[in-house]
Amino acid sequence: MTSASAASPARPAARVVALGLILPLAAGASSVFAFAPFYAWPVEILALAVLFAVWSAAGSARQAWLSGYAFGLGCFLAGVSWIFVSLYEFGAMPAILAAIATFAFCAYLALFPAFAGWIAARLGAASPARRIALAAPSFVALEWLRGTLFTGFPWLGVGTSQAPASPLAGFAPWLGAYGVSLAVCAAASLLAALALARGRARVRFPLAIALAVLFLAGGLARLPEWTGPAGAPVRIALLQGNVAQEIKWLEERRTRTLLEYRRMILAAPARVVIVPETALPAFLDQLPPDYMQGILAQARSSGKDILLGTVERIVRDGSYDYYNSLVRITGDPRESYRKRHLVPFGEFVPPGFAWALHILHIPMSDFSRGTSTQAPLEAGGVRFGVAICYEDMFGEELIDQLPAAQVLVNVSDDTWFGHSLEPEQHLQASQMRALETGRWMVRATNTGVTAAVDERGRVVSRLPGFTQGTLLADVVPRNGMTPYARTGNLPTLAIVAAGLFVLRRRRVGD
Repeated sequence: MTSASAASPARPAARVVALGLILPLAAGASSVFAFAPFYAWPVEILALAVLFAVWSAAGSARQAWLSGYAFGLGCFLAGVSWIFVSLYEFGAMPAILAAIATFAFCAYLALFPAFAGWIAARLGAASPARRIALAAPSFVALEWLRGTLFTGFPWLGVGTSQAPASPLAGFAPWLGAYGVSLAVCAAASLLAALALARGRARVRFPLAIALAVLFLAGGLARLPEWTGPAGAPVRIALLQGNVAQEIKWLEERRTRTLLEYRRMILAAPARVVIVPETALPAFLDQLPPDYMQGILAQARSSGKDILLGTVERIVRDGSYDYYNSLVRITGDPRESYRKRHLVPFGEFVPPGFAWALHILHIPMSDFSRGTSTQAPLEAGGVRFGVAICYEDMFGEELIDQLPAAQVLVNVSDDTWFGHSLEPEQHLQASQMRALETGRWMVRATNTGVTAAVDERGRVVSRLPGFTQGTLLADVVPRNGMTPYARTGNLPTLAIVAAGLFVLRRRRVGD
């Protein structure tokens, strides 16, 4: 009798751990399969449905917080652990410190779904149905905050998992990636409510109808053509030099890299040639004059425009400012787009973190920011809206170059993350940007993924990763504005705020 009584309290505790922590942790880890290269978009909806069901049954807001934290930890440890590669292999950080730093970063990111759970539980009080309804706006509000706070880290945004094939991706040109996130979370809430309404047909039927209507609305949202062709297709050559990061800046490799890129530029049978981010191992003003003159002479004779990813040095007040730039070197005068959204620690050191430079040995980590408003680059008679590397994670910034930009271009160097999920996940972000804007997105990267994406977010052509090659794509410039390009994230944020306000309930206990 005594032993049975002693054991009984342990059973509920074990059940709380299993359902409240282990289940969300597994669901979060599984959500990585919703993203590229797997593209199993239903997994994200199922994973969130599990989380929201757990939130509805949580005994307190604290338990909901812990469940959300477990979900986030599983998601980010599985999805962005490639950060370890950049810290250890290329940042020269000791393995143990790189592992600790990677875990700490993922632990920080997990705070956002944790606080989403806390908000849903606090505002929903003791009502499971209200908690499930609040889960969607709470989760999206915190996802937006994650993409904004401390310069933002919107990687693995829920909405991006639906690009390009999910019916819910149809909301992208209307409401952007966060609007798609809201649709995904709404679908997950309905699915969770369906699962918890077992045996109650009168409840389940309207939930099933609402879920079907949501997917139908997403499919119908794809039908309008917000943009149209602005001219004949233009042949673009996207270069992929495949120069390993560990040898890129070595003096003994420098000449070979310059010669290989010159050969690829001169051989490319295209109107526009795009060279990846910081492709050449020298500042633009340090390139040998005969090297540049030879390229420019051939380009002018063949009517070819060249967009070069490079580092510009600008003298100001007796010192240099460095810019991560895409430069039209065939222009007179040259035109540049200078990266404006820099990566903390990779491209600039946040205030108070100068000590990190003694641990990390990442070259060129002191870039200056480009101005917040920059005109598209014109090449081959086409206006290109530019995003350098990580910038194409921020749809609200890329639309600043619309409606002038007719094609979007991303130049990247994802070599920093080796043979990981990062390059494919980055490609999917570009697919979402194409959906949001109704424009082609072309990507030139050092080791992959070099690809051409049409206005529907579909990968038309691509090069294999970690190979040297030139991708030729006939790209259609487009004019016009999607609703999202006109309004940005404001409508989605207004819907989220309204949802939280309407569904809130005065707390009656914790």
